Amino acid sequence: MAAGAAGLAYAAGFEARSFRLRRVTVPVLPPGMRPLRVLQVSDIHMVSGQRKKQRWLQSLAGLRPDFVINTGDNLSDPEGVPEVLDALGPLMEFPGAYVFGSNDYYGPKLRNPARYLTEKTSGRHGLNGNKPAVGAIHNPWEDLRDGFDTAGWLNLTNTRGVLKVEGVSIELTGLDDPHIKRDRYAQVAGGPSGTHDFSFGVVHAPYLRTLDAFTADGYPLILAGHTHGGQLCIPFYGALVTNCDLDTDRVKGLSTHLADGNTSYLHVSAGCGTNRYTPVRFACPPEATLLTLMGR
Repeated sequence: MAAGAAGLAYAAGFEARSFRLRRVTVPVLPPGMRPLRVLQVSDIHMVSGQRKKQRWLQSLAGLRPDFVINTGDNLSDPEGVPEVLDALGPLMEFPGAYVFGSNDYYGPKLRNPARYLTEKTSGRHGLNGNKPAVGAIHNPWEDLRDGFDTAGWLNLTNTRGVLKVEGVSIELTGLDDPHIKRDRYAQVAGGPSGTHDFSFGVVHAPYLRTLDAFTADGYPLILAGHTHGGQLCIPFYGALVTNCDLDTDRVKGLSTHLADGNTSYLHVSAGCGTNRYTPVRFACPPEATLLTLMGR
């Protein structure tokens, strides 16, 4: 009991607030193209009063990335929109783009953590095979969207967009959250247009159907979040669940995905927050990622 209490105190009091920066190099750009530095933030799950998290997110502007990608789940509190926009304010001085996750649309509910294990064994996650949600709290996601749009960030909700970064043209293709079955790949299918210097895909939850579609269409890179890196992991073993149908070996960090004879790099952010009802992390610190995209 003492060991369990100590572990819980560590997971909630220290590790969940021990923010880290992951640095990753991805050899994915066309030969001869200059490197691009991309800051990925994900799964902030902001709750009013989380001042340390806000200050840490603000400090990331000191990295001076070429552009920022936000892969969703910014909220865990209907009152958290102003604090998200304040925390990301310095980063919104840079070019950027975003997709939303289920927690941007709906407020969290208290649930038994063991359900993540039962969903893994049954193959049902989110609204994929489960009954429709009842009595969901609606978050003011429109205010969050308007704040991002006003700053000039691209809304990639089942659509494409183009960022111009110092003469480099970057085509982005995004999907709404597959966890709640809002993804509509048919609206963006067809792969890179071929008229831009580089193209990649963005989605919140890395469900295999979306990874397969992006990869089969020839996107060399996919950015995602959602998994929290497993959140409660076993030291020297790793994650038990991913909260989607992605395997636990790829629950966070850089990996590859194969589909229809094509290979894409996949980067899954472990995110920097937690659901407000489970504010713990163990062997999986909160993070953001600075990806340096290099020539192949």
